[in-house]
Amino acid sequence: MKVNKKGMAATGLLVAASMLTLAGCAGGSSAAPSDDASKGDSDALTVWVDANRARALEDVAKTFEQDKGVKVNLVVKDYDKIRDEFTAQVPTGKGPDITIGGHDWIGAFVKDGIVAPVELGDKSADFEKVAMEAVSYDGKTYGLPYAIENIAILRNTALADSTPATFDEMIAKGRAAGTEYPFVVGLDPQTADPYHLYPFQTSFGNSVFARNADGSYDPSQLTIGDEAGQQFAGWLTAQGDTGTKVLNLNLSDDLAKEAFNAGKSPYFLTGPWNVADAQSAGVDVSVDVIPSAGGSAAQPFAGVQAFFLSAKSTNPIVANEFLVNYIATDDVQTKLFEAGGRPPALTESFEAAQSDPIVRGFATVGANAVPMPSIPEMGSVWDDWGKTEAALIKGSADPAADWVKMADAIKAKLG
Repeated sequence: MKVNKKGMAATGLLVAASMLTLAGCAGGSSAAPSDDASKGDSDALTVWVDANRARALEDVAKTFEQDKGVKVNLVVKDYDKIRDEFTAQVPTGKGPDITIGGHDWIGAFVKDGIVAPVELGDKSADFEKVAMEAVSYDGKTYGLPYAIENIAILRNTALADSTPATFDEMIAKGRAAGTEYPFVVGLDPQTADPYHLYPFQTSFGNSVFARNADGSYDPSQLTIGDEAGQQFAGWLTAQGDTGTKVLNLNLSDDLAKEAFNAGKSPYFLTGPWNVADAQSAGVDVSVDVIPSAGGSAAQPFAGVQAFFLSAKSTNPIVANEFLVNYIATDDVQTKLFEAGGRPPALTESFEAAQSDPIVRGFATVGANAVPMPSIPEMGSVWDDWGKTEAALIKGSADPAADWVKMADAIKAKLG
């Protein structure tokens, strides 16, 4: 699923640079090479991180050893491989005590019995609401959140002075700019991109699953096929190949990014991961609220990055102490923000980070975001969802019927 690209993995260059930096570090913590899966010293804590997070955690790892007499081994991993390796190694006892990862992994981790709850206590009130909702599962907290990310509209301020409140108005303003594209978003010809198109879907009042009073998702109530979803399906077709052609399946992530950075479009629906390259290309960027296509507020998915506690950790109490009293601090959460560029999950750090207008823009949109479902059932949704969206954009004689057919196929998979 394309969503995996949107995580906080470092580039190969950053990984290499960070590995060299860490190799020369001395002191209480150590960074092991990415293929080192062993726990090493049984009295130490092993923490899997990517290169950026390793650098941000060096100081707190040393402080923890000084305070508690417990060494923290920071093992640098390729972010894209962490989930599979954690799932494979924890049951054998060879995995880490703690790993970083995306909150949408939690459902599968809990189902497989490889993560333990993090005991936050009263400290849970110190985090942003969406962050705590994201790491909550079956009434328990299964992660220590440290970053929040969501998509928004990137606007080239030289081409447009604002982003209108509605999609149609944005497209009209985009056309008035005289650029090749009035608006761009990266899509795939076979699977479109449900993640990026979701805020438009929610603006019709449609969701994937119903939510409980506590914000958790109810896998027994698939809502994607309802009337609001069928209206969204009609909109997709109207904006596709047989309609306005605004949604362009020939514009991949990279091509949409290149078009925006080259000044070929005033508006780009994307996330913080593409801001730096736009600025490097000389684009003066503003981060704006996503306009509504269906009349209601456009709510993107919120992705939350967290630290997970292994269910097989030999030092669970010490590991919990490291997370709650050392990682969940303003200083450390700010350092993690500076390393990754995503708004911190801790409210104190989150508010301070908004002195940066780019962060403030994403945070404003994120305040209305909804956590991406972490329930295992979500894995049965993406394929049919994406393929149907792509087919609708290519053209459909009966979008509503096609959407209902998709929902029925998903229901059959859910059983």
